[in-house]
Amino acid sequence: MALKDVRILIVDDELFFRQVLRDTLEKIGFTVVAEAADGDEAVAGFKSHRPNVTIMDIYMPNKNGIEATREILALDPRAKVLVCCASGFDYDTQAALDVGATARINKPFAAREIYDAVRLALTGK
Repeated sequence: MALKDVRILIVDDELFFRQVLRDTLEKIGFTVVAEAADGDEAVAGFKSHRPNVTIMDIYMPNKNGIEATREILALDPRAKVLVCCASGFDYDTQAALDVGATARINKPFAAREIYDAVRLALTGK
C-alpha cells in the first residue's frame, strides 16, 4: 500500500495537537481523512470514513480514548488504533492497549515514531 493510500483519522481534543499531527502525517505522505475532538466524534468519524488507522488521544471530554477505542473495535475488530498521550506509560495507556489499541505514540510527536507506529499497525512489523 502506498503511503498516500493510508487513510488516517486524528482524534485529539486539542486543536494544536491535531494540527501538528496532521502536518506531520501529510509531510510523511499519509492521507488524513478526518479529525475528531472527542471520543463521540471519533466513533462517528470511524463509521463515516473507515480509516486504515485511527490515532487516538486518551484524555478527552465526553468519551475518553479508551472508551472510543473499545467502541471502534466493537464495530470492526480489525481496526487499527494508535493511542497518543503526553504522560509516561501509565495505567490509562495500558488500559487502551488492553482494550485493543495497537501501539502508543508519544507527545510531542516525532515523525519517525509516527511512521514506525503506523507501519506496525498496518503490517505487524
